[in-house]
Amino acid sequence: MTSLNSKVYLLFAMLILVSPLSFSQTKGSKSPDLSALFKRNEIKVYNREMCLIQDDSRVGVHMNERGGDGLAWLTNIQFSNGTVEFDVKGRDVQGESFVGIAFHGLNDSTYDAIYLRPFNFRAEDKSRKSHCVQYIAQPVYTWSKLREEFPGKYEQPIEPAPDPNSWVHVKVIMASPKITVYINNNSQPSLTVEKLSKQTNGSVGFWVGNGSGGDFANIKITSE
Repeated sequence: MTSLNSKVYLLFAMLILVSPLSFSQTKGSKSPDLSALFKRNEIKVYNREMCLIQDDSRVGVHMNERGGDGLAWLTNIQFSNGTVEFDVKGRDVQGESFVGIAFHGLNDSTYDAIYLRPFNFRAEDKSRKSHCVQYIAQPVYTWSKLREEFPGKYEQPIEPAPDPNSWVHVKVIMASPKITVYINNNSQPSLTVEKLSKQTNGSVGFWVGNGSGGDFANIKITSE
């Protein structure tokens, strides 16, 4: 191999090593194949077990129930500003279904998250119904701290109320520091807040709360 060819080969190898770029560095949309990621061990699961699922219209992943919060980070994907969309299904069991997405993750304990409480979607109690979609910024701004110090600001009802036992489509728009959440393609947002954490970039992954499991499918990430 000539010296010139050696240099070209080395440059090509270096490009392969750094590719793909973190998604925050490349504009456009990406729809990760969850089945392929799972089979290639490119989903890093924390405090849960995960398996593949398939129903009539979706192929996705299931995270089981366990004490404490659980995470499933999509490795090799970093996210800053843009949109994250996904389908999620929880359960209509009070206090046992908290399902959503984590983003701007630094590690398994430091991240922002948007999540749903399906068991509150159609609750007759007005207080419970106002606690359907929630923003948190772990580890400082937990749901309990936000509810106590800023009641009604970081959690809201969802209208019209989805079926608590069916798939729900969630769209999270991150335009730092503004976060806007749309449910089931509604024209009006269900939640609009300003993020509380300092990080502006990080990992993206599925999130389930204490004692909760959930199903996830059809994730799409658009970086701006």
